[in-house]
Amino acid sequence: MQIYNTLTKTKQEFIPREKGKVSMYVCGPTTYNFIHLGNARPLVFFDTVRRYFIYKGYQVNYVQNFTDVDDKIIKRAWEEQTDPLELAQRYIREFFKDADALNVMRADKHPKVSEHIAEIIDLIKQLEQQGHAYVADGDVYFAVRSFPGYGKLSGRSLEDMQAGARVEIDPRKKDPMDFALWKAAKPGEPSWPSPWGAGRPGWHIECSAMAAKYLGNGFDIHGGGFDLIFPHHENEIAQSEAACGQPFARYWMHNGFITVNQEKMSKSLGNFFLVREILAKFPPEVVRWYLLSTHYRSPLDFDDEKLAMAGKGLERLKTALRLLYEALELPQQQAAMADEGGDLADKLATLRLDFEKAMDDDFNTALAISVFFELAKEINIFVGRLDGKLTDRQKDLLVKAHDLFKDFNGVLGVFKEDQQSGRLLIDAVNTDNKLVDGLINLIVKVRQAARSQKDWATADTIRDGLKELGVILEDTPQGVRWKIQG
Repeated sequence: MQIYNTLTKTKQEFIPREKGKVSMYVCGPTTYNFIHLGNARPLVFFDTVRRYFIYKGYQVNYVQNFTDVDDKIIKRAWEEQTDPLELAQRYIREFFKDADALNVMRADKHPKVSEHIAEIIDLIKQLEQQGHAYVADGDVYFAVRSFPGYGKLSGRSLEDMQAGARVEIDPRKKDPMDFALWKAAKPGEPSWPSPWGAGRPGWHIECSAMAAKYLGNGFDIHGGGFDLIFPHHENEIAQSEAACGQPFARYWMHNGFITVNQEKMSKSLGNFFLVREILAKFPPEVVRWYLLSTHYRSPLDFDDEKLAMAGKGLERLKTALRLLYEALELPQQQAAMADEGGDLADKLATLRLDFEKAMDDDFNTALAISVFFELAKEINIFVGRLDGKLTDRQKDLLVKAHDLFKDFNGVLGVFKEDQQSGRLLIDAVNTDNKLVDGLINLIVKVRQAARSQKDWATADTIRDGLKELGVILEDTPQGVRWKIQG
């Protein structure tokens, strides 16, 4: 497996710290608003990375934090005249609603800044004792020039950064590039007691403290968006490695921006689209499919038309899955056929290898998706050759195709799974779809009864009425198929 490491600027073979185990830390949101699509890209992508490691047989320890103490949260709470920590907790709950809709697995740990103040203070004390931090009027700053490796992640030198940056002049700092580890308390802000007086943590120190607590230094993968390379992840490396004297993370992975008309999507630019709003227009599986349709390090330009195209592509998989499930319900026949499956078994094995090759090459989900489409094509061809009955061999091949479909889906996480039957849920947004499916199937049976009695007017009325509601019926030799129009 090859992973592009932002730290070395090259693809490297992935060698975990501990054989058979993977430790991952992915930066989570600052919880002062609903997440936008730019937040959702790393959320979905790193969930997919985690899923692939699980597919490969690794035991994964996955940590994703919540920044629930921050200037933006305090400002928003002041505007809404509410407690900052209560506001942050409210948006954490909303985050999980969006994440669950996108079929994102919960992290093994979701640490919050407010619950790790003791660990943060201990790390700052250690940096101060080692000469990497200093106090200025109740604030504590990290002295960037005390860490010789500063800039190695972003590839910038301190001189270039200082010359090109608009750094607010603060006479209390020893160097304009020094950054805050601890901020002295201000009226109306959340604060905690510390050796330097009441205050709260700076932004960067939280991830260093929480990653070290749950994964230990030298863990495998640190992930986040491209915008976090500098200053956030650069500062994490500096303070963590200054404190412990060893590499903080082994592989650094960063996803590209989502753009709108080639401009980065962000709240500060005002060109962001909330996931909540997008999910009101497009099914969650389409949104996830769209987010994985481009290699994670490439920019992904957003508009409704591209999401609609993703939906049309996903419909190809849904059609293959419907055909497969219908074929599995066909009656059995004992007689061997001249061609019971052709070379489908060999093709399934090749497709699995192709899928793994794509994902092993720096998690190329775009190429993996093309392999998924090939699987759908092979299922369609195989089912199209059936004559209304199944031999044992044909059923075995269909089951193998379904297993491979589920394995691919288990990595890409597009369809949710019915826990009772083990089947993937087509067009399923939530458990209420079981009722919808049941009602549609019941209506289809009523239509079939009308057709058997040659009551064509009633049958056509039912068909046309369902079509107006977005349910398309197809009369085939194998029976009636239906699908929800995307």
